Amino acid sequence: MAASSLDQAKQAVRTQVWDALTAADAVHDASVHGRIPNFKGAEEAAGRLSKLPAWQRAGVVKAVPDKAQLPVRARALEEGKIVYMAVPKLATLKPFYLLDPAALTVPPAEAAASRIAATIAPTVDVDALRPLDLIVLGSVAVNRDGARIGKGAGYSDIEFALLTEAGLVTPETVIVTTVHALQVTDALIPTTEHDVSVDMIVTPDETIVCPNPHRPSGVDWSALTPEKIATIPALAARHLA
Repeated sequence: MAASSLDQAKQAVRTQVWDALTAADAVHDASVHGRIPNFKGAEEAAGRLSKLPAWQRAGVVKAVPDKAQLPVRARALEEGKIVYMAVPKLATLKPFYLLDPAALTVPPAEAAASRIAATIAPTVDVDALRPLDLIVLGSVAVNRDGARIGKGAGYSDIEFALLTEAGLVTPETVIVTTVHALQVTDALIPTTEHDVSVDMIVTPDETIVCPNPHRPSGVDWSALTPEKIATIPALAARHLA
């Protein structure tokens, strides 16, 4: 599928899900379009995730900074887990915030909020991260095979590629997304080599184990424009190395 057709197909799935969430009054946002949905039931999804063995084994969690995953980040910190969270748009050479429960100066539920984390958490380079036990992604849509779509900026895939090349994503690392049930779609989600899929989907009411999820082996430089590389210092540094 040509790039433009693939983008159009993905956008059609996003729009379908955003419209369904809006019609069901299933989100907290005034307008969900263009966003990772801050869905109603995110606390319950985080609670369901916390009961899974993969969560209970995890000591180091990489989580997206979206509002929908705030309860996940807060619970991780409350349970003493190290949490890494990306700097917005990976815009600094040290592109991850380090949230260490032993070093927090505010309660975990506050520290887990992206705006507060930006003021209290040190930033760290990719090479300074510890190996990841669990990666929590935000999604607009996901199907039961584990294929997912974000809001279209591509940062989650780039983060994953950087972390994989650094040896921080291992075969034992579990990749999960927390979503509303309406975000689990039966639609075909077109994917490319650099798209990350998930091992598990957790909704407020269901845990879905995905068969044979796809994991990119590293950065797909051919899929990145020079302009995109230039805007992400950690990526640019590796491209020049």
